[in-house]
Formats: sequence, C-alpha cells, structure tokens
Amino acid sequence: MIRSLIYTIWLTVLSTVLSMAMTIAAAYPLAKSNLKGRKWFMLVIVVTMFFSGGIIPEYILIKNLHLLDSTWGLILPGLISPFYMIILITFFRGIPESLEEAAGIDGSSHFGTLMRIILPLSLPVMATLSLFYAVGRWNGFQDALMYITKPELYPLQLKLYQMIQQNQITELMQNEGIGAVQVLPESLKAASVIFSTLPILLVYPWLQRYFISGVMVGAVKG
Repeated sequence: MIRSLIYTIWLTVLSTVLSMAMTIAAAYPLAKSNLKGRKWFMLVIVVTMFFSGGIIPEYILIKNLHLLDSTWGLILPGLISPFYMIILITFFRGIPESLEEAAGIDGSSHFGTLMRIILPLSLPVMATLSLFYAVGRWNGFQDALMYITKPELYPLQLKLYQMIQQNQITELMQNEGIGAVQVLPESLKAASVIFSTLPILLVYPWLQRYFISGVMVGAVKG
C-alpha cells in the first residue's frame, strides 16, 4: 500500500501538470475569434464528448502504441478533457482583449502575453481544473485494470479494488464452506479506504479559495 501510495502521488502530479499544460496550449488559441478554422476545430472537439470508439478499440490502440504496462498508458489517453478545455476557453474569452493589445504594443509575443498576463489572471480557474484533473486521476482504476498487469505499477485505487474483490470472494467461499479462508476484518477495509482518500482531501484546504472563485467564474461567464 505504501508503494502504491507513493506511485499514485507521483502519477497524479505528473498527469495533472501535463494535462493542464496541454489544456492551456489548446484553449488559448481556440479562445481567439480570429483563428482560422476555429469553428471546425471546436466541432471536432465537441463530438468527442458524445461519441467514443469504445473499450475494445481503445485497448487495441493502447496495445499497438506499446503503452500496456506503462505509466504513459495511464496518462496519455486522458491527457485532455474537452469539457475542462471548453471551461478554460470560456474564461480566456472573458479576459479583456485590450490587455493583450497593450502587451502586443509593448513588444510582447503571444507566448509572453500568455505567461505574464493571461495565466496570472487565470489562477482561480486553473486551480479548479487542476483539482478536477487530480481527483479524476487519483480515483481512476478502470484504465489501470485494463492496461496494467505489473503489480509494481498498480495505483492505490486498483489495490483497494482488488482488496475488496478478494474479500468478497473469500466471504463467498466461507459461506459455501469451501476450505479454511481468512476474511479481512471490516476495520482493515475501512482503514484502507481512509488511507486512499486522505491524501487528496489534504489538498482541498490549500486550493479552497481558488476552487470557490473558479467555480463561480465558470457559472457567470458564457
């Protein structure tokens, strides 16, 4: 459990950083009304929110990309969430264009404007989306269940899932009188649940002010 905890923390941090970097890189240009082909790009992105290839094609794709039993197999398939990207696009479009025009007059590049002006003004929504990405990766186990077979690459939630499943099997065997099996006590299962949820709960107090502000901003801008 300790090994899985450390690995899951590292996996969550890496996944969140990369997801936010890619989401910002995609949302910033798509927030520009003068971007050629912007409507078609948005249409392609929105379609992925309603339709997917399915579990089997996704597994075949991950296998052909040689991402099975790999940390990247847990990161790359869900690197960008279209829903979160649309939220960030909406926020970027709410920032006055005069700020970017003034920065351009001063000789700032698009990248410089993004780093020095846009991102500092976007801390609330960035903190909110980072928290959403982190919680989603921390609680994820289905992709690991399909793509990972090496025990050293099991995230914490998959360990907890296996523990509960194994306990249900042993309880069934005990009820059927099949051999002498040992059932995990309820206290151990409860402690494992708390062990897996406590780290992510500790993040909330640090991001609470940004989280509340980001949610309110997303509610009033459209």
